[in-house]
Amino acid sequence: MTGTSSSPGSFFEEHGVENEDIRIGDSAVPFGLIRVSNPTVGVGGAYGTWGESCDNARLPSVIQHQLGQALPESDLMELDQLGFLNRHLTPELSEPEHVELEIEVGARLLRRAAAANGWDPAEVDAVLIGVSIPIIPDYVDQIALRAGIPASALKVTVHKACDGSVGSLHLALNPTLAAPGQLNIAETLYGKKVLLGGIEGLTRGLRFSRDKNALQLFGNGAGVIGVVPGKTMKFLTGKSHEVFDEDGVLALHMYYPHSGRREPGRSLVEVSQKGQSIRVAGLMHEPEDGASIAMAGPMGMVKLFVRSGVQVVSDVYQAYQALMQRLGETPRIAVAIVHHANYKINKLKEKQLANLGIKFPMPWLLSEFGNVSAASNMIAFMRQLPKLKPGDHVLIDGFGAGTYYDVLAVEMGA
Repeated sequence: MTGTSSSPGSFFEEHGVENEDIRIGDSAVPFGLIRVSNPTVGVGGAYGTWGESCDNARLPSVIQHQLGQALPESDLMELDQLGFLNRHLTPELSEPEHVELEIEVGARLLRRAAAANGWDPAEVDAVLIGVSIPIIPDYVDQIALRAGIPASALKVTVHKACDGSVGSLHLALNPTLAAPGQLNIAETLYGKKVLLGGIEGLTRGLRFSRDKNALQLFGNGAGVIGVVPGKTMKFLTGKSHEVFDEDGVLALHMYYPHSGRREPGRSLVEVSQKGQSIRVAGLMHEPEDGASIAMAGPMGMVKLFVRSGVQVVSDVYQAYQALMQRLGETPRIAVAIVHHANYKINKLKEKQLANLGIKFPMPWLLSEFGNVSAASNMIAFMRQLPKLKPGDHVLIDGFGAGTYYDVLAVEMGA
């Protein structure tokens, strides 16, 4: 695993960023995207962020403005040690302006991601997006419509917190995930043009939060890739797993439809479909005070995610090794793309996996965004994409509040 950069510069200042403003009422909201393409494997995408850039040094004054009081010195996190040097924050807007901003962000992202694959939006067959705190219930439908994607395209929204984008990818590639009576998304999308990823306006969602940890950790971010399942990205093996967060170590308000029921022996995930739109909604332990989020400190996150996370990765890797043995091939994980919850979590997972004899590169690739939830896996993947070659195997590890895990191994195509 690589370390973190020492430069806390804004993402907007990086090489290759396409910067522009989104006009919202009297405000001009900074917006930047990078397009990435690797023609040798046939995959491209776009990632970026929006809002005011804020480094670690300035963050305490921003939080003080929101809370009306300064955070005690003892509550300030060592963010650089957690891998985060900068993040981007949504400005103060009216509710309709927030809706307009995030629809425009999503539409621009989809158009750029399609272009990175050489596709016209009218050619796209499906859009699958992970989003933790949606601004409106039909967000994915609205951004697809504005981007020029046909109404006939399948739209899938995945609410599994930080696991949402990997959950989307898993649904698009693994036909065994479909429950009886549900549309088999992977079979439906095989060989078709699919845009998928995560879009997270988290700092808009934190307007009503007083959680000292969440206000320091999270930022805005988005990443969408284009794949042709079975051709440019092939499913090898994977596992979807859930363990309900009984204690509410990372509690998250459900800003999306869910019955809130827990039934013994049944999944915490509810799936609903209306026309060409599907919603995959995970049950969350919600904050008792009605806030958007309530979280324990870094050690609480370690306990929540590492033990089960290491087990799921281990299970998938063992299944992957067995598959390679059956095929008479040598295991060849080129890189693991792990959700960037924080650097220490990933470092501890790497150490515990190594103790089990499981070793592959797990680079830390996001320092200038903060924790961007479901967007992080896709941004990290695109930052590795130029190095990938046809036939490379990639392990993708997603996990999020709830608690949900999706881990899968894929082969890059041509």
